Amino acid sequence: MSLFKRSWVFSVLLVALISIVLSGCMAGGSSEEGSKSSDGGSGSDSGKGLEEKVVVYSPHGKDILSEFEKQFEAEYDVDMEFLDMGSQEILDRVRSEKNNTQADVWWGAPQVNFDQAKDDGLLAEYKPSYADALDDMYHDEDWMWSGTSITPEVILYNTKEISAEEAPKDWDDLLDPKWEDEIIIRYPLASGTMRTIYSSMIYRTYKDTQSPEEGYKWLQKLDENTKEYSANPEIMYNQVAKGVGSLSVWNMPDTVMLAEEKGYPFDYVIPESGTPVLTEGIAIIKDAPHPKAAEAFYEFVNTKEAAKLLAEKYYRIPTREDVEDLPEWITETDIKPMEIDWALFQEKSPKWMEHWDNKIKNTEKDKSEE
Repeated sequence: MSLFKRSWVFSVLLVALISIVLSGCMAGGSSEEGSKSSDGGSGSDSGKGLEEKVVVYSPHGKDILSEFEKQFEAEYDVDMEFLDMGSQEILDRVRSEKNNTQADVWWGAPQVNFDQAKDDGLLAEYKPSYADALDDMYHDEDWMWSGTSITPEVILYNTKEISAEEAPKDWDDLLDPKWEDEIIIRYPLASGTMRTIYSSMIYRTYKDTQSPEEGYKWLQKLDENTKEYSANPEIMYNQVAKGVGSLSVWNMPDTVMLAEEKGYPFDYVIPESGTPVLTEGIAIIKDAPHPKAAEAFYEFVNTKEAAKLLAEKYYRIPTREDVEDLPEWITETDIKPMEIDWALFQEKSPKWMEHWDNKIKNTEKDKSEE
């Protein structure tokens, strides 16, 4: 073989060898970039292994949601997207998306809504790291949801019109004739709080008699003492604050907030015989598109620090038993929860409230006007 030919063959082999080496380097580079991407890109250490975003459905309002959006994104470098909707709207939406799940986390709703979602197969099991800090009554037995805060119902009164000694001490005290035309009620059919209170008054005797009749009679007597039914909470607050009526029934956190932040002359009594206590919860949606980010968010908004912030700034009573230095209005209040079969309660409540609206509301007043 000539010298020229041997040089030409050697050059071809050298070029081929260089190409193979370069291809290997490029493949190695691509593999390395892929592994970085799977760890969450250029995010912080806290976000490693998480997806790029988490989608949250919640009725908590923009103030709470925006605050936790900033905190969560700063901690995990994961984009939090939220939709602010009512609890029933969320349930309806999650049902409609069952075969094409869009949300990862459902944050906020009474336990009855989560129980309905569980029955429909819409939730995923998740037992949080702080499970031992929750009483059994504040989580689903299968950990399909867990409680974040509780809302006790109370008797609200105007402190300029009624002293603490004079204020009703229990539900039945509201039926005393001396309170005629002193009670202002938020129209119950439009209010989850009022539906809960009214249905609870029926349930007290229904659980033993399997009949709502005694409860209907109780609501009839309350109606006779009721001056008016307000179209929205703000009207009810103003009417009681101005002394148009001196009493109402409402929830404890709102009553405290109105007194402390708006200066309303309000105080409350937790009924001695017990009161319905709603548990607000959180759950991961079944087949969530971003399950790891969903778990991280679930844990993040339920840390002891988060629970304390929600108590101090947003008047939420935490379900966790290990949160310290809570506001006095929480720590110094003895709450006696009414024992309620919430599944039965949810089943019967619509019919009970329909009966109240059609057969009880303003019936005595209508007769007197004839």
